[in-house]
Amino acid sequence: MSVAALVTIDTELSAGRQANGLPVEENLRQSVLGETAAGAFGVGWQMDIFDRHGVRGVFFVDPMPGLVHGPEIVARMIEPILARGHEVQLHIHTEWLEWAKDSPVEGRRGRNIGDFPLPDQIALLGWARDALVRAGAPAPIAFRAGNFGADDRTLAALEALGLRWDSSFNPDYAGRGCAISLPVAASDPVAVGSLIEIPVSGIEDRPGHFRPAQVCALSSREMSAALDHACESGAPLFMIVTHSFEMLSRDRQRPNRMVMRRLESLCRHIALEPRIESRGFATLAAPQAGRASAPRLGPSMMRTGLRMAEQMVGTWRYERRLRPA
Repeated sequence: MSVAALVTIDTELSAGRQANGLPVEENLRQSVLGETAAGAFGVGWQMDIFDRHGVRGVFFVDPMPGLVHGPEIVARMIEPILARGHEVQLHIHTEWLEWAKDSPVEGRRGRNIGDFPLPDQIALLGWARDALVRAGAPAPIAFRAGNFGADDRTLAALEALGLRWDSSFNPDYAGRGCAISLPVAASDPVAVGSLIEIPVSGIEDRPGHFRPAQVCALSSREMSAALDHACESGAPLFMIVTHSFEMLSRDRQRPNRMVMRRLESLCRHIALEPRIESRGFATLAAPQAGRASAPRLGPSMMRTGLRMAEQMVGTWRYERRLRPA
């Protein structure tokens, strides 16, 4: 039995940079296109890597900036993704309601979708779904909450709107924004009514501590080991997270070559390992009922120590500018 690997990219403009007065064109260049003096390393570069290795990218796109800057900005976010044949699914950062010209919830605000009552969540998610479709995307069937800030009402809202999949449960955020009622140990897909929740995958990098399968969080060695463990333990699926801007330094002024190498290594491993299939939601099968959840990869002092050393070097080189990129 093969493992379905989903490489998902949260694709969004920065609400924080909007709050600091960054023009929307510059926000798009930094946050989605990843443009720097050394080149562009956003969604276009990521799709180059995906296409080279036969990996299907799943882009969770946030259309909420359309409330502030108009529908054209949403179309510009999704057009390059659709043109390359990758998936567009639904994402939402409700921080954008701060500047909304015409709010779907009559001026009410909240940092996360889970901060709103169920009727407001249905209204917000319905507006965001329709905004993607109006911009040219197929009707989304999957969702991830911005900041992983969903709750059980979010799942009910998604079910009411007819979506089939959610991937908002991240054990790293449990109790600090993510309020979906699943145990922290949950790792396999689980049916919640007619909706299927797919937790973000990860490892234990030290006893009792979860570290998510995010490209900037795990080293190439850890990610490959986690994928191999998923194959060996019979896990049906492995959910990987990155962002449209994750290949850049935190100030988004230059490429972070360490993280870029990790994404390339991940895609190469998926391509070369016959037990792994790159999937999107459109071709994803429903999970087996009653199956026990596969255990996560356990801690290794060597893997963790090597990643911490790599992270330290990467921070010095790409964040503190001690050496040129």
